[in-house]
Amino acid sequence: MDFFIGCAVWAYKDWVGTLYPQGTRAADFLKIYSRRFSSVEGNTTFYAVPKQDTVTRWVQQTPPEFEFCLKLPRDITHNNLLSPKIPDALNFVNRVKPLADGKRLGPVFAQLPPSYPPTAIDDLRTFIEAWQQTGVELAIEVRNQNWFVEPHTTELTTLLEKFGVGRVLLDTRPIYNCEDNPQLHSERKKPQLPVDFSVTAPFSLIRFISHPNLPENQSYMEEWAIYIKKWLEEEKRIYLFIHCPQEEYSPRNARHFHEILGKTGIQIPPLPSWNDQDTSPKQLSLW
Repeated sequence: MDFFIGCAVWAYKDWVGTLYPQGTRAADFLKIYSRRFSSVEGNTTFYAVPKQDTVTRWVQQTPPEFEFCLKLPRDITHNNLLSPKIPDALNFVNRVKPLADGKRLGPVFAQLPPSYPPTAIDDLRTFIEAWQQTGVELAIEVRNQNWFVEPHTTELTTLLEKFGVGRVLLDTRPIYNCEDNPQLHSERKKPQLPVDFSVTAPFSLIRFISHPNLPENQSYMEEWAIYIKKWLEEEKRIYLFIHCPQEEYSPRNARHFHEILGKTGIQIPPLPSWNDQDTSPKQLSLW
């Protein structure tokens, strides 16, 4: 059974003392994170293409069963049409090739801005067709509201299914269907969009934007557990990423989501204890 769970990032210093042991150096964050969770979005690639030696270091610091689901750089996805950026997208895949060679590269995903409308579907098709030569799995996240209404929803689903491209399933309900505003101090607000439960590929990539207050998430997590159980029984791979506007709570919320899945009867790998000794700062210094 292929099930991966994690957060959007690993380099968050305020996790020291919770996810990371006291005294953990920033250079050791990824080593420890990859032994606490099984995947990461790697949101860093949205802002800059990593250097080759950086990618190689990611492979060296993570165990073989760990996977990165990298976001395409915004220079590719947020500059009007995608097709003119095909060479840049192919170069990006070549840059992260060490991850693929090391069996640590999960689906790459393109987060399309609200300004990318359904009228650009031919451009999206051209991009997806060109992507096929990479041999890397791709997922698409749409943020224009019109993608969620007919006939555009069906047209998008048909296109993605044809090429085995995943649709990123974004759920921001916990941070909008509440009395407070957990995004009040967030620099980048998550969009309020309908939730789509379509699976168009051999995998499903879920981005769950959680509320800092655990009870606010409960009903949504339980709903997702039903879908995840069904998809795993259909032998789909699941990538589940837990976000939170207050990032310090993301790992805790991810563990809680994992516990809910276990209580639902889903047979998934256990998460390691955050108190294990093999990832203490002293032990890491010996690697």
